[in-house]
Amino acid sequence: MNATPVKKAAPRKAAAKATAAKATAAKATAAKATAAEATTTEAPPAKKAAAKKGAVKKAVKAVEAVAEAAAPAGPDLEQTRRARRILKLLTARYPDPVLELDFESPLQLLVAAVLAAQTLDERVNLVTPVLFAKYPTAADLAAADPAEMEVILQPVGYFRKKTQIVMKLAATLVERHDGEVPTTLDELIELPWVGRKTANMVLGNAFGTPAISVDTHVGRVAHRLAWGPEKDVEKTEADVAALFEQKDWVPVNLLLILHGRRTCHSRKPACGACPLAEECPSAGLAGKGELDPEKARALLK
Repeated sequence: MNATPVKKAAPRKAAAKATAAKATAAKATAAKATAAEATTTEAPPAKKAAAKKGAVKKAVKAVEAVAEAAAPAGPDLEQTRRARRILKLLTARYPDPVLELDFESPLQLLVAAVLAAQTLDERVNLVTPVLFAKYPTAADLAAADPAEMEVILQPVGYFRKKTQIVMKLAATLVERHDGEVPTTLDELIELPWVGRKTANMVLGNAFGTPAISVDTHVGRVAHRLAWGPEKDVEKTEADVAALFEQKDWVPVNLLLILHGRRTCHSRKPACGACPLAEECPSAGLAGKGELDPEKARALLK
């Protein structure tokens, strides 16, 4: 007679029930522990507010630190002291610096500056008295007979193109500004054939507004003095301006132009006759600058 088979599933079910009971008990214990920890660590509302305020302050300080690190560094004390020494030396060398373009009004300076491209100021000064005697206002210039203006502008070179430029510039002044020269940099550089150099020249010399006009002479001299990159007009403008008070910008500008024309020439600067030699890191220009005092004096203009 066969024996009745033993059922093995019952012990397994009992074990599963025991395991589930243990898990439930463990969860209950963990929940109690979490609740107890939350009760002991939860800060009062005042402390929470203080902590939040402290976090905000830290965040603000972090943002300020990043902004300060990203901001361009200005000149240090020694740089500004050296700049003042150079300004004194240049003022002693050129005691009465003036713009070498003749003008009697902002319009005359603006037109003269445009005509001075690729020619000497002396040539421009020869023709502008005749030009403005015949065409005294922007409206007169805009309505001129091109052939007659070309005859007047022949000495400055490219006279046909410059006639077109002057007439277009004058017409724009009439259309946009009632024939008057605008007094802001943004408005000036919106005029045809007027860039930052010309705009700042007009602002500084015709309107008395502090400005640095970076022409080839200013860019060259500033670069040799380690004041800015020679080929980056806006960077040099900002770097030179940062070295001086605003009241000195126009005189410094004129002095740098004069020094570039008279002494610090592009090809062979007269380093041996230069008052800035001891302050200039480029003195001698690795053999290109004339260091012999007598020979250097012969190069002065």
